[in-house]
Amino acid sequence: MNKLTDGIKHLIIINVILFVAPQLLQLDFTNMLALHFPENEHFGFWQYITHMFMHASFSHILFNMYGLWAFGTPLEQMWGRKKFLFFYFSAGLGAGIIYTLVNYYQFNAALETLVTSGISQNEILELMNPTKMYQNKDLQTMNQLYNTPAVGASGAVYGVLAAFGLYFKDAKLALIFLPIPIAAKYFIPVMIFGDLFFGMTKYSVGNIAHFAHIGGALIGFIIAYSWKKNQFKTT
Repeated sequence: MNKLTDGIKHLIIINVILFVAPQLLQLDFTNMLALHFPENEHFGFWQYITHMFMHASFSHILFNMYGLWAFGTPLEQMWGRKKFLFFYFSAGLGAGIIYTLVNYYQFNAALETLVTSGISQNEILELMNPTKMYQNKDLQTMNQLYNTPAVGASGAVYGVLAAFGLYFKDAKLALIFLPIPIAAKYFIPVMIFGDLFFGMTKYSVGNIAHFAHIGGALIGFIIAYSWKKNQFKTT
């Protein structure tokens, strides 16, 4: 796991460049490259790929790149560069799509509630302003979904985690704040169910895209399971 494989090396280089360059050049690529809500004026289909190379903070990119290296290395060594990159981008793309679908459902549920109360849809959409805070819970939810773009490789990395847990289920893993070795087959599902819990309750802390994590893990598991199941079949 110590060797930096070619695919992962290039992914890390691109992520680091797109994190450092905007700060050095004092440019903001968020509107162009981060994943926006489909109704937002800054939304573009390319963002389902580009958002994977954008990160909000040093700790954000550090943990994602560490996870990519630590758990992706044995997968790339096993699959090869092309197959691993296909897997990585498929998991990240799936994460973005599932994240968008969940947000779209939540947005339209809140919109329907407000329309039922007598406010027109056009009037509501005109209130979507990133600088405003609303006391109305539905307006607050809609405004946050509408104006908060998603960034980070976390969805793709969760796909890598799911595949690692499937292929290396007995590997021992531990959290920094909980240094107790736990087998990957238990450790990784607990992490994913934790995201599901926080994504469906009010206990989440910060702007964490829990359903992007879940989406990446789901797509990653489906692909990895299919490959593992059929690896010994011949045609």
